[in-house]
Amino acid sequence: MTVEKKTLSQQKREAIVEAAKCMFNKLGVAATSMDKLAEEAKVSKRTVYNHFATKDALVMHLLRELWFKGTASNQGQYLSGQPLFEQLSAIIFTEIQFINSQEHIDMARVAIGHLFYNSEEMSREIEKIRQHETALLRWIKAAALDGKINIEDAKFANEQLLHLIKGQCFWPQILICQPLLNDEQRKHLADESAKMFLSRYQVTQ
Repeated sequence: MTVEKKTLSQQKREAIVEAAKCMFNKLGVAATSMDKLAEEAKVSKRTVYNHFATKDALVMHLLRELWFKGTASNQGQYLSGQPLFEQLSAIIFTEIQFINSQEHIDMARVAIGHLFYNSEEMSREIEKIRQHETALLRWIKAAALDGKINIEDAKFANEQLLHLIKGQCFWPQILICQPLLNDEQRKHLADESAKMFLSRYQVTQ
């Protein structure tokens, strides 16, 4: 298998992104100047600006990158004829692994802290990201189309489920610095969330 060699520009861009992750987590966005980013990435300040016009652009790039990494990691699909609970719990568990990862929590803290006072921009950019369907939303739509769950608004039901999950594995870690869940706790949360969701929407035979 041939591995495509990265151009010098691509290598510099990656160095800037990695430097931003490190510096933003360590110092915060406001305290990280473009000069510090350039020094950390071992590139010129002009190079930083050539790739990212502002720190806001860099923050949003990191959010998008992490989001797509998370969606790519969850390849769960709806399987007609298979038990709903096992399918849904497995997809939720993978979602929790991403949401509750240290990388995701760290980046969320950076983004929330920096963009809190620019909520309009943050909402606009996050809405762009959310236009891409996740494995969880695709599963809900497919199960509804198969007549196994009774849902009029799949996006609303998806948001309900995500809020239920994040109440245990995201917001406590963000707001009151609770530790990450272990795999047993993640599995328990996935199972219980799947049960609650299906008790509301599953079509009884």
